[in-house]
Amino acid sequence: QVQLVESGGGLVQAGGSLRLSCAASGNIFSIDVMGWFREAPGKQRELVAAMTTGGDSTNYADFVKGRFTISKDNAKNTVYLQMNSLKPEDTSVYYCNFHSSMYSRSYWGQGTQVTVSS
Repeated sequence: QVQLVESGGGLVQAGGSLRLSCAASGNIFSIDVMGWFREAPGKQRELVAAMTTGGDSTNYADFVKGRFTISKDNAKNTVYLQMNSLKPEDTSVYYCNFHSSMYSRSYWGQGTQVTVSS
């Protein structure tokens, strides 16, 4: 089992920045992809950014390219999402996801609300 705890959400004005954190614990040895998703009211959950555990590959949704950066701290078992130049349409609940290809399993955090005011 893998447990994920997110933090860092909040209310920010358009153009501002936030950094989300996702701290992992448990059996993370099998995890090979870490990512962030978001889900706005009435919309499907969508991928925001993802990276391989080795850090050799990252993937960003077009709507965040150039504004958001995913990173990790292996020593802290933590993945981050730095969000700059925030827009009102970025308002969503953001979820951390860790995926194990070995066990075909995904783990989700509890979600953290990000609200961007205009």
